[in-house]
Amino acid sequence: MSFIAGEYDVAVIGAGHAGCEAALACARLGCNTVVFVMNMDRIANMPCNPSIGGTAKGHLVREIDALGGQMAIIADKTLIQAKMLNTSKGPAVFSLRSQIDRREYQNEMKLVLEKQENLDIKQNEITEILFDEKAVCGVKTSLNAVYRCKNVIICTGTYLRSRIIIGDVNYEGGPDGEFPARKLSECLVNNGLKLLRFKTGTPARVNKRSINFSVMDEQPGDKRIIPFSFDNDILEIEQVPCWLTYTNEQTHDIIKQNLHRSPLYSGVIEGTGPRYCPSIEDKVVKFPDKIRHHVFIEPMGKNTYEMYLSGMSSSLPEDVQIAMVKTVKGLENIKFNRCAYAIEYDCFDPLQLKPTLEFKDIDGLFSAGQSNGSSGYEEAAAQGLLAGINCALKLSNKEPLVLDRSQSYIGVLIDDLVTKGTNEPYRMMTSRAEYRLVLRQDNADMRLTEIGREVGLVNDEKYKSFCIKKGIVEKEIQRVKKVVLSPSNETNEFLMAHGSTSVKSGVKLEELIKRPELDYFILNELDKDRPDLPYAVQEQVSVFIKYEGYIKKQMMQVEQYKKLENRKLPENLDYSQIDGIRLEARQKLGKIKPVSLGQASRISGVSPADIGVLQIYLEQMRRQKKESYNELQ
Repeated sequence: MSFIAGEYDVAVIGAGHAGCEAALACARLGCNTVVFVMNMDRIANMPCNPSIGGTAKGHLVREIDALGGQMAIIADKTLIQAKMLNTSKGPAVFSLRSQIDRREYQNEMKLVLEKQENLDIKQNEITEILFDEKAVCGVKTSLNAVYRCKNVIICTGTYLRSRIIIGDVNYEGGPDGEFPARKLSECLVNNGLKLLRFKTGTPARVNKRSINFSVMDEQPGDKRIIPFSFDNDILEIEQVPCWLTYTNEQTHDIIKQNLHRSPLYSGVIEGTGPRYCPSIEDKVVKFPDKIRHHVFIEPMGKNTYEMYLSGMSSSLPEDVQIAMVKTVKGLENIKFNRCAYAIEYDCFDPLQLKPTLEFKDIDGLFSAGQSNGSSGYEEAAAQGLLAGINCALKLSNKEPLVLDRSQSYIGVLIDDLVTKGTNEPYRMMTSRAEYRLVLRQDNADMRLTEIGREVGLVNDEKYKSFCIKKGIVEKEIQRVKKVVLSPSNETNEFLMAHGSTSVKSGVKLEELIKRPELDYFILNELDKDRPDLPYAVQEQVSVFIKYEGYIKKQMMQVEQYKKLENRKLPENLDYSQIDGIRLEARQKLGKIKPVSLGQASRISGVSPADIGVLQIYLEQMRRQKKESYNELQ
C-alpha cells in the first residue's frame, strides 16, 4: 500500500551529472527540491572515462560555469592533470581537458548537494511518475512512497531498463555493477512517450603494478594549468602523468579471430552505439588499413592503483579482452581489476521535447542528459543545468531560458537534439557550431555571465569579478589600439628574429599582432607600457585583436541568423492547412512544432522553398491581424 511521504516543487530522478546540476539549479532558484538516486555513493559518478572536458566538451564546462553551474568548480578542485587540446589550431577549437580524481569528484559534489538549502537527497528507485491527465503530479518509489510534486526532471542516464553485455553473458544491471531502473520505462511508454534503445561501453580497469611504463610514451600535463572555472585564475598542483601506447597487428588478429564471439556482431546488442567513441573491435573492422590504434593509460585518482585503458572500449568476452590487451606494448603482464563491458539502455526520442527540455505533451515533465540520447558527462551537465533553470522559471511564471546557436555550445547541443533528433548517442563537437569563432572557451563568461546573473544563479561575488574583468579587457583593447611602435633598430631586430618583416615607419601594435607569425604575447617585449594582467585577460585581448576582422564578419552572420530566429511561430499553427508546403515538410513541422522560423529551417526534410512559403503565410497572417485591429478601431 502506498503512502504520502512528502511534498515538493520539483523531483529530480537521478543524481549523475545532469541530475546534480538540475537539482542544484532548482534549489538555488528557490524551489523546494528532492533528488532521487539509486545509490548515494554513486552521486556524480564517472562510470566511464575519469576526465572532464575535451574537444567541444571543455566549452560546455566553461559555459556551465559562466551560467552559475557547479561542474567546473568541482573539476578544478579535483583535477590531477590538465591539458589544453588543439593548440596547434585556431583558438576557436582550443578545448580544456582534465584528468579527474574520480572518487574525490564524487565526494565533493555529494557534499555540495548535502549542504544545499531547499534540497533533499533520497536513496530510492522511482518506479512511476504520477500524472493528473497530461500534467505531472508526483512520483512513486519502489517502497511505495509517494512524493507529490509540481514538476519532474528525468535524469536517468543509462539506467533505464539497462543491460550489461560481456561476450555471450548479459544481465540486467546499471553502470559499475549498480541495479538497473526496471519499471520506469513501462510507465513512460504507457503515458505515450517514445523510447529509443541506445548502447555505450567502457574499457577495462587494470592494476598499475602490472604495467611496464618504461616502454610507453609519457603524457605530462601543461606547465600552465588553465582552470575550468572563471572563479580561478591560477591553479598550482603536482600533476599526475598519463601514458601512451598502441595496439598492433597481433592485437587486431586476436579481435578478428573472435568476432563471432562479439555481441556487437552476433546480434546480441540491439541498441545503437556512439559513432565517435567506437569499441576497439569496431575500430578494427571499420578501419582495416590501420595497423595500430592509440591506447592512453589514465589514472583513476591519486589514491588508487586502478588505471583506465582509454581507447580499448569493448564488449568481447573476458578471456578475449585479457588476451588482446596482453599483446599491447607495456601491458604484457596486465592484471584486470574490472573487465570492459557494453551497456544497453532506454532513452527518449528528443524530438518530443521543447527547447526548454520540457516535454511538449506533458506539462511539468522535463528530461536532461543521456536520457535525451546524448553521451558524455559534459553534455549531461549542460542539459541538467538548463532543465533545472527552466523548471524553476516555469514554477515562478517567468519566461523560459532558451540559448540559441549563436550564444553558446549549450544552445547548439539542445537545438540539435530537439530539432534534428538523433539516431545514435549524440556527442558535442566543435564542427557542429556554425559560429565557433565567437563561441570560444575563453570568452564563455563574456557571453553568458550576464544571463546567469539575470536568471539568479550568478552570485554577487562572481558577478563583481566578471564586471571587473570585462572592464580590464575593454580597457586593454583600447590601449593596444593606440600604441604605435617606432621603426627603431630594437623593433626591427625583434621582428626579424621572429621571422617577421621589418618596418620603415611607425607601426600600430595591433597591426603587428595580426601578423600570422606574431601575437599579443610574443610582442610583450616591445610593448613597454603593458600593465601586469591576469592570463585570462591577456588571452581574450590577444584573440580579439588578432582575429578582429573574422569576428566582425561572423557577427554579421549571427545578425542574419537572428532575424530568422526572432520570427516566432504560433504554438498552435496548423501546418496541414498551409498551401505550398510539401507533405513531408508539413508532417515534420507538425511533429516538431518549431518555436521560430530559424528552428523550422533546420528541420531535416524542410526545404528553403518550404521556409519561403511559411514566411509568406506569416506575413499574410500579420496583415490580416493588423486589418482586423484597424476595423475594430
